[in-house]
Amino acid sequence: MNPVLLLIDVQRNMLQPPEPVPGAEEISAAIDTLLKRARATGMPVVFVRNNGGADDPDAPGTPGWELVHELLPGEHVVDKHAPNAFAGTSLAWLLPPAAPVVVAGMQSEWCVRETSLAALERGHTVTLVRGAHATYDGDEPAADISRKVEEELTAAGVRVATPSELF
Repeated sequence: MNPVLLLIDVQRNMLQPPEPVPGAEEISAAIDTLLKRARATGMPVVFVRNNGGADDPDAPGTPGWELVHELLPGEHVVDKHAPNAFAGTSLAWLLPPAAPVVVAGMQSEWCVRETSLAALERGHTVTLVRGAHATYDGDEPAADISRKVEEELTAAGVRVATPSELF
């Protein structure tokens, strides 16, 4: 069965000024490469977009809410209000049952983590793309948070791979 690329919250507020994630240029380049390779192979693409509250930088209709990439015909957008992209959305209907899922995007410890675990629970094989997910600095540097998420997800059954290992 063909894998599906899930790009989670790859929105302007996360990757462009005024407050991009640390390493936004590198993360953007990695996601750009991943998306180009996926499209070149005919891999289905689903963009997941967070709908923040009225005062959030990703409030619907604001510049920060906009996706970084243009959609091509046949690609889908799923709008969400919770970290788990399956919660209250059409995502489950867009993914063929048990289709492998390739995950990239923002934020590692929130939406990337929750959506990856939810996909596993629904019977999908999940691959998280190293270098194509990120977060903000918190109690620890962003890179450490992302690394710990990779370790946690690996222990749960998620495969972690680089773009070159996928294509």
